[in-house]
Amino acid sequence: MEKELNLLLPLIHDVSEVILNDFRYYCGTVNHHEIIAVKCGIGKVNAAIGTLTLIENFHPALIINTGVAGGTGNASILDVVIGEEIAYHDCWCGPGTEWGAAAGCPPRFRSSEPLVQLPLFSGNPRVKKGLIASGDIFVSKKSEVDHVLSLYPGALAVDMESAAIAQVCHMKSVPVFIMRVISDTPGADDNIAQYENFWNDAPRATFQLLKELILSL
Repeated sequence: MEKELNLLLPLIHDVSEVILNDFRYYCGTVNHHEIIAVKCGIGKVNAAIGTLTLIENFHPALIINTGVAGGTGNASILDVVIGEEIAYHDCWCGPGTEWGAAAGCPPRFRSSEPLVQLPLFSGNPRVKKGLIASGDIFVSKKSEVDHVLSLYPGALAVDMESAAIAQVCHMKSVPVFIMRVISDTPGADDNIAQYENFWNDAPRATFQLLKELILSL
């Protein structure tokens, strides 16, 4: 989100900007680490292009993705979900293939295990670890959530970018870490109100953890 990016940029020293494939990359340092920040946009294609452009031009040792996600009922609004596993809920390549497996890829991708197990993410009741399901649809109905849960019982969140980012990182052998904050519960009676009231607090929910993560590396 733009608000997340605006919180992050003041942490980055000596910022310069580069525009590549219509994405604006902010380059600088945080705690002696070279940091490249970019807003990938909505959807799998935007996320994949932004990620591949980042990898091919900056050769990162790690990619961290943050943003918002819809809840499935297994995590509450403003909970931060660590994507131990990430999978497509809208991908099937035909007979003989497993649901969610893009061609040549495993059915589930994984965030970097050393980061998932950092003490930073342990003992915090607002941090949940589990599966994030991605697809090119803004999930807004209970029937859509139920469909995702029929594919991935126990899934914590749904979004539109994480699996595409994880797939590109898998194909290019770059470690990835996915961290999303729950914005709303699709299908709930007050779903729209949840989403509209969410934006004041959500950026800080992920930003504080993102800041601590970067400083701990």
